[in-house]
Amino acid sequence: MQRLSKRNLLALAHQNGTKMGTYTYTSPSKFNLFSTQDDTQNTTSIAREISSFLKQQTQVSAQEISRILKHSNWASMLDTSKLSPQVIWTVLHQYNQVNDLKRLNDFFHWSRNIIREPQVLDCFGFLAVNLCNASLFGPAYGVLNQMIKIETLSAYVVFECVYKWFVSCRGCDVIVFDILIDSYKKIGRMGDACVVFMEVRRRGELPSLRCCNDLLNNLLKKNKMRLFWKVYNEMLEGNVGFDVYTYTSLVGAFCKVGDFRGAREVLLGMGEKGCDPNTFIYNTVIEGMCQLGATNEAVELKMVMHEKGLVLDDFTYVKLINQLCAENRLDEAKLMAEEMLEMGLIPDSICPSIADGSTHSAYSGEVRRDNDEIRLHDTNKHYAYMMLLIGVCKAGNLTKATEIHKEMISIGCNLNPETYCLLIKAYCKEHNVARALELLDHMAQRNFLPSLASYNAVINELCLHKNYHGAHTLVGKMISSGLKPDAVTYKTLIAGYAAEGRTVDSRKALEEMMRNGCLPDNFSYNHVINCFCKAGKMEEASPYVFEMVEKGLTPNAVTFGAFICGYGKAGNMSEADRFFHYMLDHGILPNNATCTVLITGHFKAGNLMEAFSTFKTIIGLKVLPDTQTCTTFINGLLTNGKLKEAMGILNELKGMGFPPDVFTYSSIMTGLCRQGQVDKAFKFLDEMYSEGVEPNHFIYNSLIDGLCKSGEVSRARKLFDSISKKGIAPESVTYSTMIDGYCKSHNMTKAFSLFDEMPSKGIQPHSFVYNALIGGCCRNDEFDKAMDLLHKMKQKGLATNFSFNILIDAFSKIGKLDEAIKLVQEMLSMQITPDHVTYTTLINGHCKAGKIEVANQLFLQMGKKNMQQDIVAYTSLMHGYNKLGNTSEVFSLYKKMEGCGIEPDEVTYNILLDAYCKEENFVEASKLHKKMLRYGMRINSNVYASLVQTFCRMDNLSDALLLLDEMKGH
Repeated sequence: MQRLSKRNLLALAHQNGTKMGTYTYTSPSKFNLFSTQDDTQNTTSIAREISSFLKQQTQVSAQEISRILKHSNWASMLDTSKLSPQVIWTVLHQYNQVNDLKRLNDFFHWSRNIIREPQVLDCFGFLAVNLCNASLFGPAYGVLNQMIKIETLSAYVVFECVYKWFVSCRGCDVIVFDILIDSYKKIGRMGDACVVFMEVRRRGELPSLRCCNDLLNNLLKKNKMRLFWKVYNEMLEGNVGFDVYTYTSLVGAFCKVGDFRGAREVLLGMGEKGCDPNTFIYNTVIEGMCQLGATNEAVELKMVMHEKGLVLDDFTYVKLINQLCAENRLDEAKLMAEEMLEMGLIPDSICPSIADGSTHSAYSGEVRRDNDEIRLHDTNKHYAYMMLLIGVCKAGNLTKATEIHKEMISIGCNLNPETYCLLIKAYCKEHNVARALELLDHMAQRNFLPSLASYNAVINELCLHKNYHGAHTLVGKMISSGLKPDAVTYKTLIAGYAAEGRTVDSRKALEEMMRNGCLPDNFSYNHVINCFCKAGKMEEASPYVFEMVEKGLTPNAVTFGAFICGYGKAGNMSEADRFFHYMLDHGILPNNATCTVLITGHFKAGNLMEAFSTFKTIIGLKVLPDTQTCTTFINGLLTNGKLKEAMGILNELKGMGFPPDVFTYSSIMTGLCRQGQVDKAFKFLDEMYSEGVEPNHFIYNSLIDGLCKSGEVSRARKLFDSISKKGIAPESVTYSTMIDGYCKSHNMTKAFSLFDEMPSKGIQPHSFVYNALIGGCCRNDEFDKAMDLLHKMKQKGLATNFSFNILIDAFSKIGKLDEAIKLVQEMLSMQITPDHVTYTTLINGHCKAGKIEVANQLFLQMGKKNMQQDIVAYTSLMHGYNKLGNTSEVFSLYKKMEGCGIEPDEVTYNILLDAYCKEENFVEASKLHKKMLRYGMRINSNVYASLVQTFCRMDNLSDALLLLDEMKGH
């Protein structure tokens, strides 16, 4: 069907006055250049007639297509030139002419593929509603699925369209909304599914119970607890009759947030509402209780199940047995295991080789003899001990595991390979490689073949203990026993050798890997290449790049980064640059670590122009450098006295939507203070004020420290006093910095004088003040004196929990974590219980020190002590992982926090937003940014900088500039 553009209109008329249906077209040559009133009326009339003509043409085409659709071979008969979105809609709307909904549905999908133009939205809603009314639910799902995939349509628009036709058509089935909710749910758009649910409820309708239950279950699985409770409350208000599936989700929700008492109340109250709970629901509550350490209550619930005549399964028993083992209640665990086995329940995880009949070596014959000769009681006894062994190993109680192992031997339990492998893995997890090796020898004596996973665990531990000879020997034993090492085996060896700089051994391991049929990947090659490059053996590293390509592997940023770092550290910057530009020519973007090394190398070599060129190239890649790269570059410029150039770089970054953050300013000001240019540093402080970037205490400390080093202690004191005038209450770090300045100038009298002056400023010399003074001593390496001050605090009764926390914080911030731990022990000796603030401070300190694993262990200890892991603990650890760039752990912690029902605050969202920016996840970053603004939350300047950087990477400079204005408004 022709479109009536000006050209097409002319094509319809061969001469002036030619009739086109009821429309008469007049040639444009008859019109004057300047319109008159008559001309305007003529134009309006023409437009009206064109519209009328188009409608008639659409109607004619629709009627013709409707007639064709009555034929079975309609697709081959249709003239596709007559198709348009409006014609298609007209055909559907007049479906009584075809009287075959299924065929109309086929026609709609067929025509969408033909014309490839956006369809009239009503087509989707009209078809979906009528298909549901005809019980054609499959086709209805297909229509709605296509509708929600239109990116420009929000859930509200989709719902309004469907609801419009739901109201218009009589006798409509509400299942159309079930299908719409299910469609959103199946593609993971849980928020949109809830939008539809809420809108349906607002209009006085209610989706089916099945749909509601399924929505609750999926929200629970996705940890969307806020939406879960909204849907649940709407179901309550709608007087929905709950069934066992509803209660299962409700119990699961209580357990997820740690409210096992609430879960138990729901469970016990189900019977009163005519809905008897099943084994699955009981198991859900028992599992939640075990996770929270409410073991006695879990055992009682198991007894309730028995009293109600419910059949207990292996899940119930295994959860309780493992929890009892974790609490060292082995006698009870053993009785529980025996009870389980007497009921004929034997989990496959206890002894796979017996359960599946798949065994190795001499053990195969032993199992067959077991089946024929060993009594059932002996078999059950063996299983019971195996369950205990698994439980204590999971709890990390290797002492008890060893005792159980010995007891099994003493009573004649037949130990199988799985028993040994379980213990070996447990000992490796605890880094007790000596005991793991002993168990391997015991297995060899009994002709048992260890599993590949067991061998790999021991090999990994040997490498961690730097016993590479032992690790390689063990690989030889694997091969001689007929067990083929896998890629994990060799990658462990290669990584270990590379970490120690053992180039020959890493090469041999790679060659042996290929000889034994294991294909090396980028990880293996990159470790070998990096090992040679760190050793300065660049020529020997080069062939591996060609070898990678021959094997179909693509060298990546890590591969070339190794060469750049190797040449850079060796001072061969020309070769480093050659590899850098090779990367760029092949579309491989360097990471910030590589850029930092390259810039540092150029500065060390005195190549300021090359350093400039490299930095400019990085910016030209539209991948803005991170704080470390900027700091390195600025420090290099300042070290070479290039303050003007440093300012130029700052201005350029601002122009790109990357304003200096507090860390960038801190770098400049610290560098200037180190050079003795304190006055210039203060100019930057003024600039920070004017740009709306709030200086932190670290900046003030740097300025005070710079003044003190310049001999201007009195001026430093004035700055210290001015902090209070700016509305920033001096804290321990601020006082400590000032005291440190006095200590460095050997003016301890002034240091203690500052302490004496505090009361005059309204700050009483309580434990906080003492800790500030102790911090100053620590900064001056006078730790003995700091401990003497602590002793005096205890004598005066000032050593409170808060005081210890401040002191621990001070030690943690200067990296003296061992001393901080000792203080915790001292608190315990004084019967001062470390609280969640103590642990949070330690976690924060370890995170700042880069000891994230220790920080994580402290976090887990909080849980074991039933100590509330509040939002501060979570955000401290999240900040630590985010600082290290481990964004996956940031998101994992956030999910756990949501699962515990902890409401995210402004700090949490700032960390998440920064993490999304680091991952360059523009979509999620944009969503969270809008959400924070909607909630009235403040976005800090550092995160704004990351967000601006993300927009710039997406070439979205207009929005980046809007963000800058928004940032100033905050």
